[in-house]
Amino acid sequence: MDKRSFLKFGIAAGTAGFSIGAAAKSNFKFKYAHNAPTDHPLHIHAARACEKIAQRTNNAVQIDVFPNNQLGGDTEMLGQLRAGAIQFQTLSTLILSNVVPSSSISGVGFAFKNYDEVWAAMDGKLGGLIRADIEKAGLVPMEKMYDNGFRQITNNVKPIVTARDLEGLKIRVPVSPMWLSLFKSLGAAPTSINWSDTYVALQTKVVDGQENPLGFINLAKLYEVQQFCSKSNHMWDGMWFLANGKAWASMPEDLRKVCADAFNEEAIAQRKTNENLNNNTEQTLRGKGLKFNDVDVASFKAQLRSSGFYADWKEKFPKEIWAAFESATGATS
Repeated sequence: MDKRSFLKFGIAAGTAGFSIGAAAKSNFKFKYAHNAPTDHPLHIHAARACEKIAQRTNNAVQIDVFPNNQLGGDTEMLGQLRAGAIQFQTLSTLILSNVVPSSSISGVGFAFKNYDEVWAAMDGKLGGLIRADIEKAGLVPMEKMYDNGFRQITNNVKPIVTARDLEGLKIRVPVSPMWLSLFKSLGAAPTSINWSDTYVALQTKVVDGQENPLGFINLAKLYEVQQFCSKSNHMWDGMWFLANGKAWASMPEDLRKVCADAFNEEAIAQRKTNENLNNNTEQTLRGKGLKFNDVDVASFKAQLRSSGFYADWKEKFPKEIWAAFESATGATS
């Protein structure tokens, strides 16, 4: 090698930085699992983050992606994450509340009015307090959340216009105390069912309805087993990108930074993609036969106040977390 070639090689090696060195010293192979179909923005952007990590570390960190409940339902995957059988998972704030109770606060009914409020809260003080609680449970949350969206109610019985229309309706909700409490307070008959079993539960009429963002409703083809969609926006739902604490700690700091940077970058991009999906899906679903209606939001809020929903949940959360929540959303009770 002549002097000029040697200098070029040295510059190239320097720009590769830690990734070449890290690849030579260690090789980390991880599993990441989630519940979204492969054409959903969550999968698209999270998989892209995993690709970035492999590229930026020269394959020192390789993350295999298992979408669409391939490794089990949400609660099953959470158990695997905690046990270390999988190393990464994206999980709804409210399902995570089975392990980290404070994480469900973002799902308080009719709290967030728009995305500006959501991201100011979850990227700000409220999100920081929840992340601290998640870490106490042995999990590592990335700084930026992924978006699922504002949730709407579908069913096979009738349009839901006021809270009274929910009385006695058998509705599937995810496995979470907050979801059960919300719909019980509204007079419905909620049943906790993992997402992986929802389509069959609707098809076999175990339940009459369910609630989800429009993007999920479309991609999961729930229009095949549902007739009515009531645009309630009753709850915002987001996904924490979680790492198993021991797996995360097994990597050197420089590799952890590469992973966190990639996951957070794609979270920001995913938010916009997902918002666009949910905003532009109504017409598609109308074309597939789903009948839409608006709701009387005031009647839902009044029912939640009179049932004691807000007062009860205020007592369940630490005062600092509830104060940060109300600071972001305004008083609910």
